[in-house]
Amino acid sequence: MTLIEKVKNGEKCSEIEKIAEHENVSIDNIREGLLNGKIVIPHNKNHTSLKKFMGIGKGLTVKVNANIGTSFGYDDFEYEIEKFNTAKAVGADSVMLLSTWGNLDEQREFIIKNSDIPVGTVPIYDAAVISYQEKKNVVDFSEKDFLKIFEKHAKQGVDFVTLHISITKDIVKKLKKSQRIMKIVSRGGSIIAGWIIKNNLENPFYKYFDEVLDIAREYDVTLSLGDSLRPGNLFDSLDRLQLEEWFIFEELVEMARKKNVQVMLEGPGHVPLDQIETTVNLMKKYGKNSPVFLLGPIVLDIAPGYDHITSAIGAAIAAKSGADFICYVTPSEHLSLPNVEDVKKGVIAAKIAAMAADFSRGKFVDENYKLAISRKNLDWQGIKDVSLDKEIVERYLNARPYSGKGCSMCGPFCALKVVEEYLEE
Repeated sequence: MTLIEKVKNGEKCSEIEKIAEHENVSIDNIREGLLNGKIVIPHNKNHTSLKKFMGIGKGLTVKVNANIGTSFGYDDFEYEIEKFNTAKAVGADSVMLLSTWGNLDEQREFIIKNSDIPVGTVPIYDAAVISYQEKKNVVDFSEKDFLKIFEKHAKQGVDFVTLHISITKDIVKKLKKSQRIMKIVSRGGSIIAGWIIKNNLENPFYKYFDEVLDIAREYDVTLSLGDSLRPGNLFDSLDRLQLEEWFIFEELVEMARKKNVQVMLEGPGHVPLDQIETTVNLMKKYGKNSPVFLLGPIVLDIAPGYDHITSAIGAAIAAKSGADFICYVTPSEHLSLPNVEDVKKGVIAAKIAAMAADFSRGKFVDENYKLAISRKNLDWQGIKDVSLDKEIVERYLNARPYSGKGCSMCGPFCALKVVEEYLEE
């Protein structure tokens, strides 16, 4: 029985109760959000180690996801575990394991077993990796492999999956003739598009979507509808093909809700500042107000190495416009596989964006007020206690120490000390 079905039957759900307490919202609001599709709570029934339940959607705080995973030539899974632990330590609400090399089954089993936060995956990667390891082309797998691989992930305990369902045979045909600068930047979307072209068949995830929903319902896996045609640069944003994929989202959401399967939508990508609000509004419209899960979005293409910043700017505007779930972007995006420090910077940048939007809605007020008072009192320990990154606060204080009251920025000319001496005496 899915969480939605439990709510429909009037059952008490510990997941909802814990989220309501943590978010300081009513249980009834969350139950209503689940029933109308505006809230999802990813929780596979086989993920028994999940303790920190994540509610995503209307009226709840904006959540942050971190991606980890091996790659060809960089398959040290122990290092990915370090990245996983770092992401959790600095506040990631969920993690997606996107490995494309090594023993993928064992990696998934380990992360799910040892994760107290929700875990997501992209099942189609497995099919491509297996084909490549068997010296085949990355699109050499059968229709049945699509469903088998998804079911394997679901059975292992994955809480939410990205499935690129909406890239249809018709869209691929149009894509080949399009003037897009970068036709597809979605790894999963490109694999499926290649499969469609090679086999001259419909996307199996779309063709057999009823079976996909049956698997998702059995294990209560939340579906994240992957945006295969998300723009990979600012000039492809909101083009006709991207919109066509969103039209299909509408159809898929309706089918999922009829089967009591939780669903959210994934979005771009690279989006100019002036198009972010429109992008979120359109996704909400065609997704029937389902939660929106955005990668960034990145608002400037010419800052490689700083994309945790370009994406945090976009994420803050997107979250203020109604986005519910932000996937972090690290400084190494577009350049290399991220290291541990990149993961930390990516999560914190995304958290800043998410919490900035939340503060505008009355969330995280106490924490910011405590820091303001601590800063007024030049209370460095108080500042550190409520800071997102306590280590960096201490590092900067120690790097340029100051013997008096205050810090090395202003020394004896500290504005707060002048105010204390003359205006508040």
